[in-house]
Amino acid sequence: MVLNTGGIKMSNEKENQQFWSSSIEEVKNGYIEDKDEYKCLICGENFTKGRIYEVKSLLYDAKKATEFHIEEKHISMLDYLVNMNSSFTGITDVQKDLINMFYSGLSDKEISEKIGIAQSTIRNHRYKLREKEKQSKIFLAMMELLNEKTDKKINNLDKRSLCDAHKSAKSVDDRFNITDKEKEKVKETYFNEDGFLKSYPAREKKKIIVLEEIVKNFNKDRKYSEKEINRILKRIYEDYASIRRALIEYGYLERNNDCSEYWIKE
Repeated sequence: MVLNTGGIKMSNEKENQQFWSSSIEEVKNGYIEDKDEYKCLICGENFTKGRIYEVKSLLYDAKKATEFHIEEKHISMLDYLVNMNSSFTGITDVQKDLINMFYSGLSDKEISEKIGIAQSTIRNHRYKLREKEKQSKIFLAMMELLNEKTDKKINNLDKRSLCDAHKSAKSVDDRFNITDKEKEKVKETYFNEDGFLKSYPAREKKKIIVLEEIVKNFNKDRKYSEKEINRILKRIYEDYASIRRALIEYGYLERNNDCSEYWIKE
């Protein structure tokens, strides 16, 4: 249900599925590899095997170019992961800041002096993070054993599959408890064959499905002015301002403080 608005139509949905289906090692690396290319798990940029890439006047193969891309565009995978919504990471803002400082190599004493908390408090946070690490390890082992025994992922139902929330979601709750069949039904109900939205749904689950489809009309590799955003949305639904606000509210689009630039949130 994508209008011909002149841009490249990228499927964030597919990239989202690739992210959540990746192994821990792939998430740590920040990319997935197939027989032809390496692909950034954050933004989806591809690097073709066998091609030489110029990076800062030096030549590198596709794998190294992918690694440089992650460092240059996304800082690091840890930076990206730790700044994901707490619904995904399960950590507090304080723990996020501490993890960043641990990662930068600061000692507990240096952190204590920098942010003005006792070293004993930092030790308590280390203990809590270690307990969370142990819980995560046991939980992942249990899920892998379950998947192997039943020969299917936990999100696979009978003839349906639970869909994952987009990784830029601002909050994750029961609104995202959506199956692939429900998505198809909502798209068929609310969009006509030309990609126009017939009406904007009141139910939260349906809103999420509709907004996920609308954001496909934007190119993730560029930034838009508010005027450009409005022009595209006007061709989809008459109350374009409500759709624009919702795309921001639900974490599909991001904008700068003066609202002069909009882009797809990664």
